[in-house]
Amino acid sequence: MAKGIYKRGNVWWLRYVGIDGRMIRESSHSLKFREAEDLLIQRRNEIKEGKQPEIKKRIVNHSFNELAEQYSKWAERQRSFKSKRYLINELMKDFRSIPLRQFNSMLLEQYQTERLQKGNKPATANRLLATLKHMFTKAVEWEMVEETTIKRVRKVKFLEENNRRLRFLSIEECQAFIDACDLHLRPIVICAIHTGMRKGEILGLIWDRVDLKHGFILLDLTKNGERREIPIDATLRETLTELFQGTKERPRRIDVPYVFYDPANGKAYKDVKRSFHSACKRAKIRDFRFHDLRHTFASHLVMTGHDLTTVKELLGHKTLTMTLRYAHLAPSHKVKAVDDLDKVLSGKPTAQLVHKKEVASE
Repeated sequence: MAKGIYKRGNVWWLRYVGIDGRMIRESSHSLKFREAEDLLIQRRNEIKEGKQPEIKKRIVNHSFNELAEQYSKWAERQRSFKSKRYLINELMKDFRSIPLRQFNSMLLEQYQTERLQKGNKPATANRLLATLKHMFTKAVEWEMVEETTIKRVRKVKFLEENNRRLRFLSIEECQAFIDACDLHLRPIVICAIHTGMRKGEILGLIWDRVDLKHGFILLDLTKNGERREIPIDATLRETLTELFQGTKERPRRIDVPYVFYDPANGKAYKDVKRSFHSACKRAKIRDFRFHDLRHTFASHLVMTGHDLTTVKELLGHKTLTMTLRYAHLAPSHKVKAVDDLDKVLSGKPTAQLVHKKEVASE
């Protein structure tokens, strides 16, 4: 037993002399002797350097609901608050009044299993776990729980995601789907197919962000928090010009800043799920979601020979990793690369070999 370390119940305590010569007794808040010993060494070194150790008081045993309440207030400033609020609410339903100190790897691994048994996909379980881990990171910063708890939480690994779907429409299906759309939905779908913008970006688009003269849409607050300029092609320009000028069937309301809005109340559409599914049925298109219009935009760009870096910039991906899901749609580039290599290895004339012979003859 090291001098200056003793037990109270199951917790190790420290005893040492402070700068003023008074005896200090401090809990290590740990059940492990080695951690208490390390803390005692740290305290003695601080005193040698002339520093009075700052002893933290024991943290109150907060519940998960208390943390969720504080975290929700903090998350309101985030761009993705709507989706994060849903995840927080789901976690509150499952963990409710469980004390923060009771969270460990076994509890959370069981939670992952329960989520999968309920029919959730690995990606859903991972989003919930990622949110919970960040909540505990903030809990430590806010002194609502000790670091020993977050160490246990961080040991839980994310599940392997196998639900990365890539569904897109053919050229013929695109036209059939547009023809099947209701009057209010058609320009929204055209915008999605011709720009690859996310649903939230489209439904929240205002005229101040649309430059028909120079032909681009400017997005300042994107999902990744980066400014993005999106070119407007001829088809989209015609559609947006018609909306801007208004028609007999649907005159434009000057008092409404939104490009796409409900004429009944002048407010932006929150969602177009019902009319979207109806259009899918009329066009006989199955297993298709609004986000797949973004896949359609990207897929056809790649299939027409555009490089992945350009596609990445147009989609607003932060890294090339997300864009690589479309790489297999550009087989012609791979065939050309292998064909060029074959010509080099077999000695057949290529532009590079002809250039080398010309240089040698000079």
